[in-house]
Amino acid sequence: MYQALYRKYRPRCFGDVTGQEHITQTLREQMKQSRLSHAYLFVGTRGTGKTTCAKILSRVVNCEAPVDGDACNKCASCIGIENGSILDVLELDAASNNSVDNIRAIREEAVYTPALVKKRIYILDEVHMLSNSASNALLKILEEPPEHLIFILATTELHKVNSTIMSRCQRFMFRRIYPDAISARLNEIAAKEGISLTEEASKKLASLADGSMRDAISLFDQCATGQTVDIVRVLDTLGLIGTLEVIRLTGFIGDRDIASGMSMLDELYKDGRDMVSVLNEMGTLMRDLLVYRLSPDSPLITAGRDQSELSALSEKYSSARLFFNLGLIREAVYSLSRGSAMRLTTEMCIIRMCEETLSTESSALLARITKLEEGIVDNAECGMRNAESEIKNNNSEFRIPNSELETQSEPQPELQHPTSPPQPDDYWTSILRHLSDQPSIYSILSNEDRIYAEQKDGSFTIYATDQFTVKQLGMDAFLNPIKEAVQKVLGKETIVRIEFGKKSDKLSGSTDKLDALRAFDNVKFE
Repeated sequence: MYQALYRKYRPRCFGDVTGQEHITQTLREQMKQSRLSHAYLFVGTRGTGKTTCAKILSRVVNCEAPVDGDACNKCASCIGIENGSILDVLELDAASNNSVDNIRAIREEAVYTPALVKKRIYILDEVHMLSNSASNALLKILEEPPEHLIFILATTELHKVNSTIMSRCQRFMFRRIYPDAISARLNEIAAKEGISLTEEASKKLASLADGSMRDAISLFDQCATGQTVDIVRVLDTLGLIGTLEVIRLTGFIGDRDIASGMSMLDELYKDGRDMVSVLNEMGTLMRDLLVYRLSPDSPLITAGRDQSELSALSEKYSSARLFFNLGLIREAVYSLSRGSAMRLTTEMCIIRMCEETLSTESSALLARITKLEEGIVDNAECGMRNAESEIKNNNSEFRIPNSELETQSEPQPELQHPTSPPQPDDYWTSILRHLSDQPSIYSILSNEDRIYAEQKDGSFTIYATDQFTVKQLGMDAFLNPIKEAVQKVLGKETIVRIEFGKKSDKLSGSTDKLDALRAFDNVKFE
């Protein structure tokens, strides 16, 4: 009978466990020094080695000839525990044995000494599924167990475990396994199975596993139907889309090309691609684009992403739009997990990402404002270029009356465009620019929802919408740099006040809509 690869290649000793050296080394040292605890709690996400380490520990404790703190896997105790013939080591699923009667039965059995091994061991998986009464029944024996008894508890949801149980156990946190370690392990298994696994395919499987070794091996087992497993086999078997397809679809959305985006989605749907995977892959790429725009040196989820591709795609998106799209993808994936119409939900998500006007959420409004601002800036720059070109073409029609300026020794000054007097918001933008080298102050003052400023009667007042911020800005460490920036921008001695107030209070007294809009830094009028 065929045995699944994740069972066939399950680690049999601590040295075979991948990515959890901080735990396996500690357990080895405890075994060497005979300092084993009576209760352990293993915490971590699925497939990271919790149950595997529990089984290895049960063999190490009862091994007749341990080697360097590890089980020999050759003695009668190790073999009997591994094949399940020794009943003194018992593995239970707390999800199906979660009643107080089940725990009471364990307590009654635990008092008896083991028949064939040194220690009686109970491995309780998914211990967070125990009922409250069952958890309370377990407390007493966990606190004062017999010398021959050891409990090994495992859970994926620590916050659901009774706090009194946690206080009686040594807790070990299992990490998500790094993709490189998973890829290396997959290559080892492929070599033993006589299967050719390409590097691109192994990295793809490792990224899909999300830190779970068991998931990665299971996915590889699913794809290993031939002598070669390449990226095409992985994508076709799992119903995924490739990197180039994700980039194309994201590019269509960036160009707001609904027709091309819908056409490509129709092809993917007919090819049997999983719509959840399509959205997840696109969400990963947009997350990388957002990180690339805000912090280019930060690590990306998809390792080895071509920087030129990210740079080209990032030009099509603003940060606000990427943030809005990520929210849409998250909602669509959640809706699909609840059983919504797969194709319709995905199509609606793509259409809304192409056209923000179809959404009234605050993030959508921000993306639309950003789009409007970019259009205004582009139009203004285009107008300036046209005006300069017109001036050059009609240079004979423009003359400066001062004849001295037309001498050959001095060049003609450039034509100056009339500018309006500086507005208060222009002063505020300059003040923020002077404070940009002080992140703690800048992060507070640049929050438009909580802070606004007003210049009036020779004083400069900064209003905050909560008393805590008022007190914080009133401290010398914050107030002195603000005063220096205000005086540099205004060019004179100015009284700086920090007061409590709301932006709505400022706007309520204005009857002119243009004046109300000028209260926000992002909207300016000439």
